[in-house]
Amino acid sequence: MHVDFLTIFPELFGGPLATGPIRIAREKHLLEVGVHNLRDYTTDRHLMVDDVPYGGGQGMVMKPEPLVAALEHVAAEGSPRRILLAARGTRFTQAKASELAMLPHLVFVCGRYEGVDERVAPFVDEELSIGDYVLSGGEIAAFVLIDACVRLLPGVMGKEASHVEESFEAGLLEYPHYTKPQEFEGRPIPEVLNSGHHGKVAAWRREQAERATRERRPDLWARRKDETPKGA
Repeated sequence: MHVDFLTIFPELFGGPLATGPIRIAREKHLLEVGVHNLRDYTTDRHLMVDDVPYGGGQGMVMKPEPLVAALEHVAAEGSPRRILLAARGTRFTQAKASELAMLPHLVFVCGRYEGVDERVAPFVDEELSIGDYVLSGGEIAAFVLIDACVRLLPGVMGKEASHVEESFEAGLLEYPHYTKPQEFEGRPIPEVLNSGHHGKVAAWRREQAERATRERRPDLWARRKDETPKGA
């Protein structure tokens, strides 16, 4: 996989790209990363990437020229999936992470200020958001997306099947986990986990996952129930 980031703050990417699964993927040559400073694609002496909005209003708007020039540059070879990180975008999900992880080349456009000039829209394939709140810029959202995608690449995680049982993979939150000691502060681990009976353990985990989803994310539970075929 090759991933390009378009940003006005390339210095933000040093830490996230050098730790965890992303570092492992890069060391194993499963991931190549390019970080591009949008100011390098400006044509004026002040390296302006933003300007006041037409019609008035607060804040500044990112100009279309540097963004489109950068997009055309990184997309010169091949056909990458071009994604704008924006608060108004479609909600990012585990299913979307799985979809993106299958693609060979992604380009993340990190917006800033009050937003991006609307005329950039035809040059991106989709807009994604990581939640119903506003960030200072798209960089943090881009970190979330790349982390979620890269850990799904074969050879990155310690166990190839480890992500299959994680939260959201089956429309459920993940079941609770326990490790040593067997008792902590008077609280023992559930007896079933010491039974050695894989079927009973699997059933308990499924039950706990369903319970957690019903109690903590009724929206997920309702959606899952709506999508489950009758009789399943």
